[in-house]
Amino acid sequence: MENTSYIALSRQSALWREMEVVANNMANTNTPSYKAEQVMFRDFMVKTKTDSTPFGRKVDFVQDAGLLRDTREGPMSQTGAPLDISIHNEGYFVVDTPSGPRYSREGHFRLDETGMVVNSAGYPLMQTSGQPIVFAPNETQITVSGDGTVSTENGTIGQIRVVKFGNEQNLQNAGSGMFMTNDTPTNIDRPQLVQGMLEQSNVQPVTEMTNMMTILRNYEGVQKLIDEESTRQQQALKILSQTQSQSA
Repeated sequence: MENTSYIALSRQSALWREMEVVANNMANTNTPSYKAEQVMFRDFMVKTKTDSTPFGRKVDFVQDAGLLRDTREGPMSQTGAPLDISIHNEGYFVVDTPSGPRYSREGHFRLDETGMVVNSAGYPLMQTSGQPIVFAPNETQITVSGDGTVSTENGTIGQIRVVKFGNEQNLQNAGSGMFMTNDTPTNIDRPQLVQGMLEQSNVQPVTEMTNMMTILRNYEGVQKLIDEESTRQQQALKILSQTQSQSA
């Protein structure tokens, strides 16, 4: 008798999780290089046994299977800052952290007090040589070419390392616009970088708002089903109680 309520509750929990993801997308509409996410669901079959079905009956629940990241490139905005760098098409920057390499498409970099190029979290941007990029105090004319070659008025310093992965869905969020993974990256020898521009979020606010309203309607519909099922069970118990009293 309670299977209907359990199935409805599993659907309601899934909708709640989906609403959290949509709300997070909305909150990151203006976050540079943010990639929209969506929840993936699957059926979860459970065999139940009752007095009327001693050999069991399959009951279909809803299960949260994970997140799918929209890896499509976001729109570009021009900033004119020499250390704002965007990646066109595929690829990720590599930054060095105490926990190991992290990967990001967020290209807003700056110089720290030592002249090293670091990201917003203060971690150094890496070259293809495996070393960070460091400018001398008197170097002011910073140029980043399309293939990632970094140079100043004193000559070439190095090339920004840009990598790709066989399956970008294996990248896990590491905070501050960075990702981590156990997969081995592949270097992109000739990336497509643009200096003075930043990739923006690929979230589409109108789409996410529509998703939010749809989820809300579905959630209310499931809640109505749960309420009606509860009322039905109470009425059934009342009738059964009256029948037993009369037979006694």
